[in-house]
Amino acid sequence: MLPFEPPHFSPPPQAGEGLGQPETWPALFGGLVGGLVAPPERERERESSSDLLSTNALSPALPQRGRGQNAATLGGMVATGLSGPRRPWGGAVRDAVLGVKLLNGRGEVLCLGGQVMKNVAGYDVSRLMVGAMGTLGVLLEVSIKVLPRPACERTLVFETGGRPANTPTSGMPVSASLELDGRLYLRLSASSRCVEMAADSLGGEAADPEIWAAARDQTLPFFQTDLPLWRISLPPAAPSLNLPGSELIEWNGAQRWLISELPAKALRQRVGALGGHATLFRNHAGVDEVFQPLQPAMLALHQRVKQALDPHAVFNPGRLYPEL
Repeated sequence: MLPFEPPHFSPPPQAGEGLGQPETWPALFGGLVGGLVAPPERERERESSSDLLSTNALSPALPQRGRGQNAATLGGMVATGLSGPRRPWGGAVRDAVLGVKLLNGRGEVLCLGGQVMKNVAGYDVSRLMVGAMGTLGVLLEVSIKVLPRPACERTLVFETGGRPANTPTSGMPVSASLELDGRLYLRLSASSRCVEMAADSLGGEAADPEIWAAARDQTLPFFQTDLPLWRISLPPAAPSLNLPGSELIEWNGAQRWLISELPAKALRQRVGALGGHATLFRNHAGVDEVFQPLQPAMLALHQRVKQALDPHAVFNPGRLYPEL
């Protein structure tokens, strides 16, 4: 279990007692309510933790520390549900969460899930917190699954000439992919012998492995823009978006970043036709719907979960959708 520093307020000595009426909670929490989660760009997931380097452990759901005020935190990463370049091969943040301790909207401290891998009957409520943006409660503790770090990693780059990449990677120990400016980057992770054989088979040239940290932390020049930045999720085999703007492709095509001034409605129509959805990740002034609009049935489910855990709408009301 990896505890992290919770927001600075004292939880009740006994769940649900001593908090007074719900309308007084924002003042009681010292301004905490309404600002539980930083903007998504500040909580871009880190793939490893310096605390685990000595134990040779790795998880796609652990933040690095010591990067200043914009450094990701474990709680912020879980709250936003953001994953780095290893996500298709190592699992998403949600896959790594074993359990949480949560302060809900009734003032109750709930222990959800567990601290070890096991099969449990019933609903896995702890994973509802992943991507909830602090709208269901305050995360006090999070238990995370970790895996052994790869024995060897190598980064290769291929020239694509602006055409869609068609490098055969089936059966290869790929752990990250990125396509930008006519180049395809691949990261191989496995035993030394396996990585060497895969690199010889694929060809390409050796590249700086720091590109993965730069993509994960969004420090690549591509991300340095004042224009709207869209995060688009698509089936990996989906064709090109054919939309105006600059594009960066990750996750073997499943995640695409698009810098474009195209109206939100037109962009989402194109993405929806390809079986995906789009989130306006940054620079969204003037756009009301940052997240993909929900169908009525799905919105009703979200409202029921919100009502169960935060019936008085104390935590981040409207952070995801106006109805929540």
